[in-house]
Amino acid sequence: MTRPIAMITGGNRGIGLAIARELAGRGYRLSLGLRDPASLPEELTAGDPIVTPYDAADAGAARRFVEATLEAAGRIDVLVNNAGISRDLKLMPEPPQDDAEMEDALEALLAINVKAPFRLTRAALPALCRSGRGRIVTLASLSGKRVLGLGAGYQMTKHAAVALSHAARRAGWDEGVRACAVCPGFVATDMTSHHDELPRHEITQPEDLARLVAEVVALPNTASVSELHVNWRYEPGL
Repeated sequence: MTRPIAMITGGNRGIGLAIARELAGRGYRLSLGLRDPASLPEELTAGDPIVTPYDAADAGAARRFVEATLEAAGRIDVLVNNAGISRDLKLMPEPPQDDAEMEDALEALLAINVKAPFRLTRAALPALCRSGRGRIVTLASLSGKRVLGLGAGYQMTKHAAVALSHAARRAGWDEGVRACAVCPGFVATDMTSHHDELPRHEITQPEDLARLVAEVVALPNTASVSELHVNWRYEPGL
């Protein structure tokens, strides 16, 4: 039997690596888009992965990633939009932030967190429709559902990621595509390592999210989950 194909961006560390391990363990052949293909963990080489150079900031990278996957495997069953960045961008920073520095941070956030998954989803959607049960998982954030601190840029892009997931869900629904925006709070990855106040053993672990993503992907077309909110602490409404 042909193994289903799961495309994952940023599958060499953190949440992406955990998802890659989990899906590989459940029988998926991985197609990994990595900025540095040489960074592929050795543990993932056993499953004959498709590895493609993928720079999320490059407008043409999405199309090349999809084409390489289809050339090697002939199909796409799952797309995981995982790659993302965080920048500290506030509306009223203290001390005040230089306008040029602000523009650089804003452009980087929009390029990686919004434009890249939009391009990749758009490029992969026809193949996902042909699957009959295509799945799109977009790693958003609880910052895409509410704003707790004074940050604005990252939060704005994650709200956009949630909207992208809903748009993909609607666009591919009649062809069996189901899309889910996974919205975690703090996760024990490099992205949160500078938060010294966080109890690393108590916050959500990448493996927790990986199991949830795998379960969402495995659900039948008749049981679609549009958003999955994952938190390590109590917040009213979340």
